[in-house]
Amino acid sequence: MTGISEILVLILLISGILILPRMLKPQPTRDPKEKIARLSQKKRAAIVASVLYPIAVALVIKPWEGPVLKFAVIGLVPVIIAWAVYWVATAPKK
Repeated sequence: MTGISEILVLILLISGILILPRMLKPQPTRDPKEKIARLSQKKRAAIVASVLYPIAVALVIKPWEGPVLKFAVIGLVPVIIAWAVYWVATAPKK
């Protein structure tokens, strides 16, 4: 048993020396305001529309009174599909 525990201690030391510094390397600090500032006017409008459209549909359909599936199909699925299409269309091309 002594041989196995020595091997495990060596593996632990080697992994600690080689792997931990890479895992604990501080990430470059980015200003959160910088990320928000990069949103274009079209993206901001799309985000607002993505929030307002389901709210407007909910006020018309009133899913709390029963037709939850109808609200999901009319109110949520179009928003999800639109963002999915945008995500695919803006993928980096290799």
